[in-house]
Amino acid sequence: MRAAFAPILAVSCLAAVPAALADPTVVELYTSQGCSACPPADEMLGQLTQREDVLALSLHVDYWDWIGWKDTFGNPAFSERQLQYSEAENSSVRYTPQFIVNGTDRLAGPSGMQLWDLVQKNVAISSATDVLGIEPGSEGRRVTLSEHATGGQLILVGYQSEATVKVLYGENAGKVITYYNVVHSWDVLGDWDGAPGAIDVPQLGNGLHRAVLAQAQVDGRPGPIIGAVKLD
Repeated sequence: MRAAFAPILAVSCLAAVPAALADPTVVELYTSQGCSACPPADEMLGQLTQREDVLALSLHVDYWDWIGWKDTFGNPAFSERQLQYSEAENSSVRYTPQFIVNGTDRLAGPSGMQLWDLVQKNVAISSATDVLGIEPGSEGRRVTLSEHATGGQLILVGYQSEATVKVLYGENAGKVITYYNVVHSWDVLGDWDGAPGAIDVPQLGNGLHRAVLAQAQVDGRPGPIIGAVKLD
């Protein structure tokens, strides 16, 4: 993730930013194909992908690979991102599965009612914001930025809507598991100072869907997600 950092974001200034739909609540699931406790959480995330007011993302970590099965979607950058979330709370402990909602609320382990309540609480907040939007007529190639007090990093996420994997070894040996909104690319477009404007967003190959996040940074670590938009 850090390798894709762009030093300064080129933002086109706008006199007025067109009205946008409310930003979706972002739900990150840190999971692994080698984790026997993860499949119920993977299914919960799949249910959340059906909601328009939620951007649900599956980020596969790599620190379970030593058990006997190398996660085919595992990415050390996602393991590092999860660690940074923990360090922001003065901890070095990482849980799988773990849900992180809008960069602030954390939930370890599959608890459907707790997750639902957490998502609903954040949806109520996100529904009152429209920080990021799609410029009319741009066919998802241009994202508008409404004025914000702090701004943050702008992140382009590329994800696969669904993928089914047969796990041959490890804790889930013999299981066929379907994963949803599997993140394959995570590119920091640059820093945004909170001024209104718009940015051009590149297309992604391999049939990946795109979303853009705006996330505050706290002492160099990921903080609250202040806006999001689904492009595809």
